[in-house]
Amino acid sequence: MKKFFNEFKEFALKGNVLDLAIAVVIGAAFGKVVSSLVDIFIQPLVDAINHAISPDVEAATIPGKLVAFAGVLIEFILVALVLFLIVKAANKAKNMKKKPEEKPEEPTTKECPYCLSEVPIKATRCPHCTSELQFNPASK
Repeated sequence: MKKFFNEFKEFALKGNVLDLAIAVVIGAAFGKVVSSLVDIFIQPLVDAINHAISPDVEAATIPGKLVAFAGVLIEFILVALVLFLIVKAANKAKNMKKKPEEKPEEPTTKECPYCLSEVPIKATRCPHCTSELQFNPASK
């Protein structure tokens, strides 16, 4: 049973499944925006064109319709923002697991104490001033 849940967790946390879930939620929220746009703005324009002869276009409801549309847009933006934060957290969690430990690089050169030139770490004599350098067995 534990193996089943581990496999399901691995499947559910794959990028494709997460992307698909986000696409469904964003699609639903965007569907509301499009429906609201059609219901509040486009349909009244079509009705106004169809009833151009009769002067019974309700101009008083336009500010209320603008407020309703603004509410739908704000809802869409908030849904998109929350999903963005969820994806950002999921990506951060995924990247935290994958980071290998970095080993510090060992030095390949050392400084000559007499002329302050850089010389290879294993050198016993400075090529610049010909001074003898002490060999450090720890720098093999």
